Amino acid sequence: MSLLSSLVKKSKLKSAIKQSEAARKSTGKDADMLFREAYRGYQEVIVGDPLLVDALYNWGYTLLHQAKSKDTDAAVKLLQEANDKFSFCMTAHPKHMGAAIDWGVTLMELARATAVDAEDQLYTLALEKFLLAESIQAGCASYNLACLYSVRNAPEQCQEALQKAREHGNLPDEQDIVNDSDLGNVQGEAWFAAFMESLSAPQVEEAADSSSAEAESASGESEGQEEEAQNTAGKEQSAAKDG
Repeated sequence: MSLLSSLVKKSKLKSAIKQSEAARKSTGKDADMLFREAYRGYQEVIVGDPLLVDALYNWGYTLLHQAKSKDTDAAVKLLQEANDKFSFCMTAHPKHMGAAIDWGVTLMELARATAVDAEDQLYTLALEKFLLAESIQAGCASYNLACLYSVRNAPEQCQEALQKAREHGNLPDEQDIVNDSDLGNVQGEAWFAAFMESLSAPQVEEAADSSSAEAESASGESEGQEEEAQNTAGKEQSAAKDG
């Protein structure tokens, strides 16, 4: 950060602090307005700091994975800390796709650890984070959504989300899908069995396309190879369920 940028942020921070002080001394709509201005000032100070964003995201990510190795009480504490880090991260970078996904994962883990009902606010908040991630990049959190919809016993939405995840190349390995306890409510459905069977179908189609391509002209083969490369490149950005 340059000296000028640092001075500007310091000035904004002082202004936000003064607005906070004024808000505490005010009441009603005047206080609310001053609070909003203060919050806007605080956000402007932290937005655009890549080191801060990276530190908060990786801190939250690390806490999330440490929680998986702990007993319930310790896990809940770590997950709550991870929740805070992802919250701060997305305050600084509202369009951070990874933080949105892993924040949702953290909330689902916290919901499981505290054994809340499927309609609990923790699951609702997780849904909001996954949908936010989807608005940033379509398909990136579709598998996570499928798991959440299954937990909430919404099979049609689960099926749609799984199909979308497949279309965007963001499905886990087949065995991981079969063993995923979050999908327990739909794994006995006929459509789920058909979906799993269909995952191998593209391989057959690909082989048939390859045989047909051998009969095409050299220019046609070149175009096909270019299109395949573009499709592969489009699938390189993939978010796993656990972040």
